[in-house]
Amino acid sequence: MIQKIDHIGIAVESIEEARGFYESLGLTIEAIEEVPQEKVRVALIQCGESRIELLEATDEDSPIAKFLEKRGPGMHHVCLGTDDVRGADAALRQAGHRLLRPEPTPGADGCWVQFIHPKSAGGVLMELSEKNVGGSDAP
Repeated sequence: MIQKIDHIGIAVESIEEARGFYESLGLTIEAIEEVPQEKVRVALIQCGESRIELLEATDEDSPIAKFLEKRGPGMHHVCLGTDDVRGADAALRQAGHRLLRPEPTPGADGCWVQFIHPKSAGGVLMELSEKNVGGSDAP
């Protein structure tokens, strides 16, 4: 079940350069972590019940580097929090929607994630995210 908008992902050339704007708003970067399989550094900024994630490429062939090259800095995706990423994945596939991965994969902040192709989501890259509260290797 979808529970909330978990976060908005924003592609940036540099977290260090971008952070000043968010700090001007009184927001604070709570953590910065690298997600090696995605070739990205992620800065987590709490904003009420949701978050903003600043996404910085760590390799020139990463999805974020390609996004920045094609579109420049800006909104990359909207993430919906769920308590069952595998169930949501199955329901979307059953309904004929296009997902970007064969199954959910580990993401930032100890979550399991799946991405929905923009063609299935009104032109917006959507992410589903399930917090890995049990610490297991799979959702």
